[in-house]
Amino acid sequence: MTSFVGRGHEISAVKRLIRRHRLVTVTGGPGVGKTRLSQRVAGQLGSSFADGVRLVELAALKDARFLAQTVGDAVGVPGESRSAAWEVLARFLAEKNLLLVLDNCEHLVDSCALLVADLLQAAPELRILATSRQALHVAGEWLMELPPLPVPQDEQAAPACSEAMRLFAERAATALPGFAITDANRASVAEVCRRLDGIPLAIELAAVRVRAMPVETIMARLGEHSLQALGAGAQVTMPRLQTMRSAIDWSFHLCSKAEQRLWARASVFNGGFDIGDAEQVCSGTGIEDAEVLTLLAGLVDKSVLTSSLVGEAARYRMLEPIREYGAERLARSGQARAVRTRHRDHFADVARQSEGHFLTSEELQVFNRLGRDYANVRSALEFCVSEPGQAGAGLRIAGSLWHYWTTAVRHREGRYWLDRVLSLNPEPSPARAKALWVNGWLALLLADWEVARSLIDQCAALAERLGDESARAHATLLRGMHAFFCGDLRRAVAFLEDALARLRALDDRGGVWMTLRLLTYGTALLGEADRSRVFGEQCIEMADRAGASLTYARALGLCGVARWLIGDHERATCLARERLRVSPCIDGWGIAHCLEVLAWDAAGHDPERAARLLGCAHAIWRFTGAPLAQRHLAADHRLSEQRTRAALGEETFGKLSDEGARLPIDQAIAYALDDASWSEAAVRHRLR
Repeated sequence: MTSFVGRGHEISAVKRLIRRHRLVTVTGGPGVGKTRLSQRVAGQLGSSFADGVRLVELAALKDARFLAQTVGDAVGVPGESRSAAWEVLARFLAEKNLLLVLDNCEHLVDSCALLVADLLQAAPELRILATSRQALHVAGEWLMELPPLPVPQDEQAAPACSEAMRLFAERAATALPGFAITDANRASVAEVCRRLDGIPLAIELAAVRVRAMPVETIMARLGEHSLQALGAGAQVTMPRLQTMRSAIDWSFHLCSKAEQRLWARASVFNGGFDIGDAEQVCSGTGIEDAEVLTLLAGLVDKSVLTSSLVGEAARYRMLEPIREYGAERLARSGQARAVRTRHRDHFADVARQSEGHFLTSEELQVFNRLGRDYANVRSALEFCVSEPGQAGAGLRIAGSLWHYWTTAVRHREGRYWLDRVLSLNPEPSPARAKALWVNGWLALLLADWEVARSLIDQCAALAERLGDESARAHATLLRGMHAFFCGDLRRAVAFLEDALARLRALDDRGGVWMTLRLLTYGTALLGEADRSRVFGEQCIEMADRAGASLTYARALGLCGVARWLIGDHERATCLARERLRVSPCIDGWGIAHCLEVLAWDAAGHDPERAARLLGCAHAIWRFTGAPLAQRHLAADHRLSEQRTRAALGEETFGKLSDEGARLPIDQAIAYALDDASWSEAAVRHRLR
């Protein structure tokens, strides 16, 4: 959102290093500009990599357990398999010619080093550009220490504007249109830049003050303020870090009292926030709701916050040094626990809204919103499991996230949180019963049969004890799923029909829809064509009537597979195409199923197309792991592959299948739909 000033020599140096070496780490203190430099370099090198550039922002990630998942989200892995996410990520990147930018590694340096070493070994055409306050210490790492911007060393040098002075001038002109460096203020600007050691973030914080005071006053205030000593609580000794800390401290004291309160309270957010979030979490005790927007604007003007548009809404973030400072201030205020509790309660509401909007016209919008705020939801859960007396709230939050965890394919992470909150809440309660069935569902999707069975049994027993009909119905549903995955189809269908009746009696529309999906598939596998059609039509109709685009797409995909199983191949391919058309980018398993169906259909009349589509589907199965129901489709897959191999010959089949496997998902979908955005010539050029 702001101009990029200087750094020509450093940009060239980093680009040369990236071309010659597979791992380059840009190091330097906080606020020196590592992130901006790395993004500038990546933008200029993007066309050099067939698979482009992917940026992974790690500042908001506090738990190294989720590092591989976070990187996977950024590079486009559409799910996680039953094996470790680390291994899935390595397989996904194995054949990619890609530049991966890992930004802000310092707080996860050991885990980043292990992941980087494994990825570089697994993916020979992968290059990594990392930013960190310290080296990763990985074999083959090349370091580039980013110095502060050059500043004039004395009065005689001041007439020629240095990069630091240019940065000051550009940021000052943004705050006060018409500002320029003149003969009258040149020496003062130079002195400000010298006192701030050329650190870009410190200079930006000072420059925006020209709206309120002349440069000479800024220089005088910097001299009056404690540039010789750090603020309370700091534990840094390097002079540049002292300068950075003092510049932030100075900027804090120039804010109004209300702005200071908002700065400190907003430090509880991870990964950004919007106006509504700030109003809910930061207002009260000195900040009125009506003041929040004005205060946010003031902090943006002072470069404390950055602002960007997500859709039509403004979203705010703090650079990490500023957030760390705000967290210290919040801790010293004695309000940290109260603000973190409000943060937890607010994002508990966000999680509940996501669950409540399942199977509604707003489900995709709310699902995407939860995805944007997931770092904040993690923080809320961590607060619940680490603070005394908060575990009950964690149990309720974790239980409400079942739809997000299953749809976003975060099964393993969901189990991690559910195990923690269940261990902290052994007392019988409806919330515990719900958490048990959600955990059992995730365990089934991860093929942890014994654990799943134990969790289902615990849920059923607790439901009986509490008279909890909802938990009893879901335990019955999960027993049907367990029997289905274990191959006992008739027993599975019996449990599912029992669950369907219970859930309908409770008017649990979400539970009814999930059960209908399983019944559509189960009866198709049993050869009960008419019943499968009825269940499938009900499943699609429920989602369509509700205007639930995400759920509708998932219903189309599942029903397409079921129609193929009962021999209605024409309808199956229509449903598969429609599913890819209406919601192409969510649910990797559903996409792969539809690609399979279209490949089976093409095997008899267009073997080249079939080979490519089989390759597309295989790539998704390879790095997401085939769902447990996939083995029921093995015969159709094997038959279509045999026919295609026989028609093309082994060499041609292998070549075309490999082409399909290397297509990104959006290109694979465009190819499957014969979309104009798919160009064979362009894709072949890219693959070369």
